[in-house]
Amino acid sequence: MKPKLAPVYKVKPEARQTILSIKNLRKVFRTNGSFLTVLDDVHFYAKSGEMICIFGRSGCGKSTLLKILAGFLPLSSGTVILNDKPVTTPGPDRCVVFQEDTLFPWLTVKENIAFGLRGRIKDKKAIWEEVEHFLSLVGLSEFRDYLPREISGGMKQRVALARVLILKPQVLLMDEPFASLDAQTREEMQNLLLSLWKKLSNTVLFVTHDVNEAITLADRILLMDKSPGRIRDEIRVNLPRPRKKEKSEFHFFSSELYERLRE
Repeated sequence: MKPKLAPVYKVKPEARQTILSIKNLRKVFRTNGSFLTVLDDVHFYAKSGEMICIFGRSGCGKSTLLKILAGFLPLSSGTVILNDKPVTTPGPDRCVVFQEDTLFPWLTVKENIAFGLRGRIKDKKAIWEEVEHFLSLVGLSEFRDYLPREISGGMKQRVALARVLILKPQVLLMDEPFASLDAQTREEMQNLLLSLWKKLSNTVLFVTHDVNEAITLADRILLMDKSPGRIRDEIRVNLPRPRKKEKSEFHFFSSELYERLRE
């Protein structure tokens, strides 16, 4: 008989502090003289150092939600509060990693990583010391002088990760960053992300529509409905890390998530 995991429930208060709070969020687009509600009545929170996956089918508003949290899109109503302050514009406390690497093709790997520090740190020696540290963290020290066209897709995403993490954001927003990678590279990037998250303690909001990826990464999975998009379930993934896909407990969570996705 299949054991009952019962992973879905209202999350109890934890010792970690809530730093991000979303309440009654609504986003409406006007197109061709009509109005389209993409997100409606979205509620959730994120605690300091938490890894959250925003999961759902294509078209449920996951990327739109992330753009609002980043400050790239205005919300129609509701509130997004980070550290007791409303989010209305982009800021250094929130950084985004997209599916496309968005690197500057004319800059080397180390120059891409250093780009965001310009104007923040005046001491050039301090900048390059910090860049070398993050090159080491993402395993690209030997590729520091390569151009983006000279490295693989997985390496480009390592550069993209290092480029935002070097800015030390409180919240890292990731919009399906590994979706275009092959299966092996994708798994390597997931492991790298978990390693960096453990070392740097960022709060991570990771958008995905891949069941295994969500279970591998998340402390909590926020399952979204569509038309309009809203959070339907909160699923706490209480499996110990590292999580192995071949383990029976992983399969139980996977089956549970697929069932809830079909509902």
